[in-house]
Amino acid sequence: MDDLKWYASCPRGLEGLLLEEIQSLGAATTRETVGGVHFTAPAQVAYRACLWSRLANRILQPLADFESGDSDSLYRGLMEVDWTLYLAQGGSLRVDFSGSSDEIRNTRYGAQVCKDAIVDQLQSKGWPRPEVSMQDPDLRLNVRLSKTKVVVAIDFSGGSLHQRGYRLEGGQAPLKENLAAALLLRADWPGIAAAGGALVDPMCGSGTLLLEAALMVADIAPGLKRQRWGFEKLPAHDVSGWEALMADARARSELGRSRQLPEIQGYDADAGTLHRAQANIQRAGLENVVKVTHQPLGELRKPAQLQLDRGLVIVNPPYGERLGEKESLRYLYRELGNVLSSEFEGWQAAIFTSDKELGLATGLRSHKRYALYNGTLPSQLLLFKLGAESRRPPLPGAVGKAVSAGEASSEASSEELSDNAQMFANRLRKNQRRLDKWLRREGISCYRLYDADMPEYAVAVDRYGDFLHVAEYKAPAGIEPDAAERRLQEVVRALPVATGIAPERIFYKERQRQRGAQQYQKAAAQGELHTVLEGRVKLLVNFVDYLDTGLFLDHRPLRQRLAAESRGKDFLNLFCYTATASVHACAGGARSTTSVDMSKTYLDWARKNLAVNGYSETDNSLVQADCLLWMTEHQERYDLILLDPPSFSNSRRMQQTLDIQRDQLQILRDAMALLRPQGVLYFSNNLRSFSLDDEVAEFCVVENITRQTLDLDYQRGRSGHQCWKLQHRD
Repeated sequence: MDDLKWYASCPRGLEGLLLEEIQSLGAATTRETVGGVHFTAPAQVAYRACLWSRLANRILQPLADFESGDSDSLYRGLMEVDWTLYLAQGGSLRVDFSGSSDEIRNTRYGAQVCKDAIVDQLQSKGWPRPEVSMQDPDLRLNVRLSKTKVVVAIDFSGGSLHQRGYRLEGGQAPLKENLAAALLLRADWPGIAAAGGALVDPMCGSGTLLLEAALMVADIAPGLKRQRWGFEKLPAHDVSGWEALMADARARSELGRSRQLPEIQGYDADAGTLHRAQANIQRAGLENVVKVTHQPLGELRKPAQLQLDRGLVIVNPPYGERLGEKESLRYLYRELGNVLSSEFEGWQAAIFTSDKELGLATGLRSHKRYALYNGTLPSQLLLFKLGAESRRPPLPGAVGKAVSAGEASSEASSEELSDNAQMFANRLRKNQRRLDKWLRREGISCYRLYDADMPEYAVAVDRYGDFLHVAEYKAPAGIEPDAAERRLQEVVRALPVATGIAPERIFYKERQRQRGAQQYQKAAAQGELHTVLEGRVKLLVNFVDYLDTGLFLDHRPLRQRLAAESRGKDFLNLFCYTATASVHACAGGARSTTSVDMSKTYLDWARKNLAVNGYSETDNSLVQADCLLWMTEHQERYDLILLDPPSFSNSRRMQQTLDIQRDQLQILRDAMALLRPQGVLYFSNNLRSFSLDDEVAEFCVVENITRQTLDLDYQRGRSGHQCWKLQHRD
């Protein structure tokens, strides 16, 4: 067959890869340009490119080019083409027009001028008027106006080739299939797979990277499942030649699937997104090749069956421009870097991001970078050889671990203590020994070590891994300030000795009742966020800036209960604070979470807590609102609700003062109105004098579960924690 002129378009940044691909498909003459590749080849090569190109957007067959600055010259130029060669009588057409000029100011008008020229020419030859079909045209034209130059081409592929046919919906911010293929090629996935390596995507989303990787190693043509092509109704269509190409592709696919293929595994923290991935995998017929698992980023470990010395971890994490705020995403990228360096040493890694600073937040050094575009967004593919040489100096914040009394004592200072300070130190050691076995069994690293057990030392000591947070209760009126200060100094001296924690890792606060704006004001402005582990999730705490750390330790059992009951449910977190309960619900497989709080500061913190665990805001809404007003105006219903209001609030941002004892009936009625018929609402507060109104039992079933929601570290001391389980009456 005679050589013809063709043009393959592609996303910016892929031109070099596409040129190599087009050459491998049989084109002898090629020329790279911005956004595509010109090539000369027989029609059979263009057919092959439609079926086998993993990188092209479209395969176009140029018909004419001419100068045009207005609609008349555009019309005349289209009239010069003999359209009887490209459209059968009674056929339909579609014109995709791009570009503009002083007279042709929008694409719809440009397309209309082109259509009129084609229709007028055919009717002048006695042909019936062709219909316009936007969905299934017999002839699809691509007309591009650049300055005064017009190029007219047949869309031979008939729509973008990135649409493979396996993905019906990609979720939020999906990665296009041909860009995913380019990332895999740049990361040398074919070479890694040929050497026996595996592939892991820890944030797989709808599974595009996984599926493109599987198509490559199984030798499956990316266009094999497409249902419609632009060339099928062209008068010159080579039916037998196309059928031969398809038969060959099917045979190669069957052979590829029958071979021993490398492991390809994906993980995601978002259960809803993972369902879409599973549906895409099923449509692609690759269930035996690609496996996906619901798992947060922080829990990612190299699977036991993948104990290989080589492989590729490739990931397209969210960017600040699309899924959440950049500041929050720093924690996600930091966690990603930690997981890669600790679990996949010796492997290759590839991270695709639009933000260089987020790439740096991983704490890893890339050995190679490629500039690409994700749509119109400038982006980078960062490649890493995971090992000691790839690690940057660690960023602030460490995951906590439980330390036993014996371990703490071995690190203790030899400083001499007064008798009173020694007595306080002995009580700390005794408490640690009492908790040790339970802490190790439950894997708890954040807990209350001491809570004013000795009246003369009225402090609460909370351990967060290798840090201590000490809250001094306000001294009673009868205690002299000098005596209170002396006892606090004894606490300060005794804590490092008793716990083995360095003084610079111990933080002190005075606990007082906060009113109005004080509830949200910073105590300081220098604290960093530290990552601590609680069960399956990682949470961020601040020991300096606020009265509380961002994590209420007494709610630990309630958070664990919510995680156990949240699978497949819609969870509402009212007065959410830093949304730690919402993170646990996500880890438990909640279908969605909604977290409501009036404080922007706490919601930003909540956003970081979600991010460090790999959860996006796609199905996890953060709402800044007065909860009391929001409940009365909101219409959605939920399967699981946590209602944990403050005991008292007179913040100016609230329309009314909140007193939980006084206002409990109205608050509980409003909250129960948001609960689905078979749902569960957990009501908790920390007002020591609180008593539940008997009238509550008249409109719902009430169960006091306070004792069930207090762990060993809070069964003594001054905690006012109370909790009830509420359900609708039948």
